[in-house]
Amino acid sequence: MNQLDLIIRKGKVVQQDACRQLDIGIRNGKIAALSENLVVSEETPVYDAEGLTILPGMIDAHVHFNEPALGHWEGFVTGSASLAAGGCTTYIDMPLNGVPPTVRLSALEMKLNSAEGQSHVDYALWGGLVPGNVGELEGLAQAGVIGFKAFMSCPGGEGEDIFTEVDDETLVNGMKEIARLGLVLALHAESEEIVSKLTAEAVQAGKRSALDFIATRPIAAEVEAVSRALDYAEMTGCMLHFVHISSAEAVQVIAKAKAQGMDVTVETCPHYLTLTNVEVERLGPVAKCAPPIRSVEDQASLWEELKAGRFDIIASDHSPSPKHMKQGDFFAAWGGISGAQSTLELMLDEGHLRREVPLTELARMLALEPAKRFGLYPRKGEIAIGADADLALVDLAAGYTLQESDLLYRHKQSPYVGKAFGCSVKSTFLRGVNVYERGVGVGAALEGAWLRHSASIGGGLDG
Repeated sequence: MNQLDLIIRKGKVVQQDACRQLDIGIRNGKIAALSENLVVSEETPVYDAEGLTILPGMIDAHVHFNEPALGHWEGFVTGSASLAAGGCTTYIDMPLNGVPPTVRLSALEMKLNSAEGQSHVDYALWGGLVPGNVGELEGLAQAGVIGFKAFMSCPGGEGEDIFTEVDDETLVNGMKEIARLGLVLALHAESEEIVSKLTAEAVQAGKRSALDFIATRPIAAEVEAVSRALDYAEMTGCMLHFVHISSAEAVQVIAKAKAQGMDVTVETCPHYLTLTNVEVERLGPVAKCAPPIRSVEDQASLWEELKAGRFDIIASDHSPSPKHMKQGDFFAAWGGISGAQSTLELMLDEGHLRREVPLTELARMLALEPAKRFGLYPRKGEIAIGADADLALVDLAAGYTLQESDLLYRHKQSPYVGKAFGCSVKSTFLRGVNVYERGVGVGAALEGAWLRHSASIGGGLDG
């Protein structure tokens, strides 16, 4: 025990089953000891965590850092710094909006080249399923992507090399191949038929407000797409993960499929749990996303689903852009929330402090389940001996009001600016290294490494 590199002393440690005051002993980047009172030599460095709550570092399974080519929207350096400041130690980057999107092996190699040595925290990568690339999926799986992402509605974008939505034939054939590869398909589930029809009608009628936009993407569009995807998954045996689900109605459809034995997980995002259409109308395009933020009644129903344990994962869906793209006409503005830095604090504040959701339950959705679902467990996801020493130290009594100057994004905009939080991230440790300290900022070193899926078939880097 006297060979430990660091002890984090007397924090309230959130484990799978309970919260306990423990010392955490770290050796070679791993958790080597957990005890109420570790005895070590005087030379061992000690970090005093008395009065702090220690959670497993968050795993954000849904971020868009837009490299290669669109790093001026948000790149790996600024995006990962924001995550570190928010207690996140691993993220999984989506296959769009970089140019080219990560839908073939050469594009994955470009993404990896852009990321190498540029991240403050560890990262994994999604591959993409689009029309015409089913034959590319095996190569991406062998290289180590953790799964594949597809859109059932148009994701937008311009140019020849963009990420496009799947038709039903591509979706079924892609599911068959992804099932064969043993990976997960993540789906943006909104019916393109419903959404495009309602959008065309709104535009023709001159309806351009925030509430008009929300009306073009009703809950029915989400439920229809979820139901159709589940039918195809049952046919093909493909594991599914539904991203950013915004309605209790869709959650209940997914819960029924789970109860019938289907291998499916469901994610929601903090903006659906903390914002309503009233705030969207007030804030404007900075709060525009798809599926849209819904009514206070819909939000209350989402919280009931969360309290009932029916969500597997909470992720940010951080989708940034330059400020000029989030201004003016609501329909024309870029759709995406910049929120990755605030996810953990939002869920602790709104979930634990205000609604008494247990810390163990939040840690499950923010760290354990994403690690298990996407092939990063047991290295990541919990505070346990042998796991990476990825830790978020939080002061649950140190509130603050988020200012634009606090944000580390490339473009300092977020719908949460001005929000009063009842807690704050004090420090973040990645594999035993302090990568963020409140009042000091992120460290200069870029310690993050690429994490391949633990079941990847072939060669490639492994952080």
